[in-house]
Amino acid sequence: MIISQNDIRTRFKAQGLKVTPQRAAIYKALAETTSHPTAEALFQQVAKDYPMISPNTVYYTLSTLKNVGLVKEVNYWHDRTRFDANVTPHHHLICLDCRAIFDIEDRSLNQIRQKAKIPKDFQVLSHQVEFYGYCSSCQKAQARQPSSSSRHSHIQSTRRKP
Repeated sequence: MIISQNDIRTRFKAQGLKVTPQRAAIYKALAETTSHPTAEALFQQVAKDYPMISPNTVYYTLSTLKNVGLVKEVNYWHDRTRFDANVTPHHHLICLDCRAIFDIEDRSLNQIRQKAKIPKDFQVLSHQVEFYGYCSSCQKAQARQPSSSSRHSHIQSTRRKP
């Protein structure tokens, strides 16, 4: 989604955040992608336009944006946190091979909480559904391999222990 500087200003001011060029550039880069980038990837992208920006600025900005609810952390492999500027209710498709994360918007998945048998004394704040499998690119690559091993063993080798 393309986001204007005016939209960024409005969102930041609504959260009481000061608008700086670097902070706005980090948020814009994140808001305009669906790839769920790492802080390092965002740093590399923003540094093209702001060569004096530091990795610490990116980390601090992401932490600040997370604390005010403008971004959320997405962490499936416990090795590198990835970030998402889409804070509306949505769910993810996760490729076990290339580790790509794809957003999925499905209102029926948003209703799971109402149908679940959750104890009355448990307060649910949010939920997210995750589907694990293989993206089309990885499926095609797997099919091209002459002696591909079973997918089950492939899952075991690509998933990292928490």
